Amino acid sequence: MANEDTLDSLDDLFIHQLEDLYDAEKRMTRALPEMRDAAGQIKLRDAFSYHLEETQSQIERLEAIFESLGKSPEREACEAMKGLLREGEKVINANGSDTVRDAALIAAAQLVEHYEIAAYGTAHTMALQLGYGEIAEQLEDTLHEEKNIDTKLTQIARSYINPAA
Repeated sequence: MANEDTLDSLDDLFIHQLEDLYDAEKRMTRALPEMRDAAGQIKLRDAFSYHLEETQSQIERLEAIFESLGKSPEREACEAMKGLLREGEKVINANGSDTVRDAALIAAAQLVEHYEIAAYGTAHTMALQLGYGEIAEQLEDTLHEEKNIDTKLTQIARSYINPAA
């Protein structure tokens, strides 16, 4: 956080939230290829590949937001994402049925998506409150993308993975 432990305004909190999201997305660009490679079902691998491309665009969007605020993109270690990804690593390295591992990968990925949905929703609300209309729209775009991948993962789980597990 730029002003270590100093949150004097909603604007300070908003920047902190953006830094946290920036870190979370950067971490996801390292985790998604591992998740994709661990997945056995092609539709799941494709979903992880697609979301990796989307995540890279989300990082660029966050960088543009920082720039529009006159700030350099900085990362605040996202402890929540670190913990969620540690749980995902356990799934990636688990022995047993490939199909059950795919179901576990979806569960781990959806926990991440639900965190991101909450975090982007919070940032979007703050941006609106602060009068950052264009930034709010950009954050809303990412929020929709996160909700869409969550829905896609649910469809894959229901249609292919869970019945086979």
